[in-house]
Amino acid sequence: DGFNIDAVDLNDLDKKEHEVGTSESLIRGIASRMKQQHYKIGGFEATIHSEVLEGSGLSSSASFEVLIGTILNHEFNEGIISAQEIAQIAQYSENVYFDKPSGLMDQMACSVGNLIMIDFEDKEYPRINQLDTDMLSFGYKLCIVDTKGSHADLTPDYAAIPYEMKQVANYFNKQYLREVDPKLFFESISSLREQCSDRAILRALHFFNENQRVSDAYESLTKNDFNSFLEIIKASGDSSFKYLQNVYSTSDPLNQALSLGIAMSEQILKDQGVTRVHGGGFAGTIQSFVKEDVVKTYQQDIEKIFGKGSCHILSIRHEGGVKVY
Repeated sequence: DGFNIDAVDLNDLDKKEHEVGTSESLIRGIASRMKQQHYKIGGFEATIHSEVLEGSGLSSSASFEVLIGTILNHEFNEGIISAQEIAQIAQYSENVYFDKPSGLMDQMACSVGNLIMIDFEDKEYPRINQLDTDMLSFGYKLCIVDTKGSHADLTPDYAAIPYEMKQVANYFNKQYLREVDPKLFFESISSLREQCSDRAILRALHFFNENQRVSDAYESLTKNDFNSFLEIIKASGDSSFKYLQNVYSTSDPLNQALSLGIAMSEQILKDQGVTRVHGGGFAGTIQSFVKEDVVKTYQQDIEKIFGKGSCHILSIRHEGGVKVY
């Protein structure tokens, strides 16, 4: 809806350099990967309507990829491809055909649905735990605020994060930080600085603490302890700002829409909610968990800054990619 997508000839599944960064590249990449995995593919015509903001950290590309994968799954494969595998096919398409080094989290969240915790230790078979939690039952709503900055030209900023974390891991002769003993990391800061940048070390510090926060957040929701969950979300967002440093691009430090959005949200909400950067960061959106009785006030006040329609009050659907009969 609003985009013209050229016809993609599935008789030719080779990557096309002129398609890189386009919807056509994602379609061709998904079809190619499905064929590599010995699934059936075929042509179709589709009218697509989306309310997912483009380039704003709301997983617009992942949503599109999962949609295409789900169509091919049900139209030509009788729905036998799992939600997890569709997510992996989508990631392949984005990495190889779209040329964006995305992880698997967005695709998995879109494909599986509901609140989930994912452990990516085994990339082929990530461990997924679903949570049946309704924020409304705790008196809160999730607001996503579009600060109008786009992710479109920020691929180098995103790519630097895993690159720098792997630099730190390599210092300990490991490929990934999760293989490094956190105690050894903290004992080695002085010598680490001789081989890695301070920013890389700060980002690694965020990684170790964030992994623990994820486990703690999951546990708090299983116990219906929403106050602890909110405290963890706040700590995570603060760490993202200070240590992961994904709230603005160092290539354009004068434009800090996310920083402003977080600051003004905290000013508006006080103790009535928590706010943090959403998605990959650097530009795009922030997320706010807001007490239900002040949602309208928050929406009105934040939209005075970022424009009417910039604050979206969302709900989390229980299903991911599905065919509606």
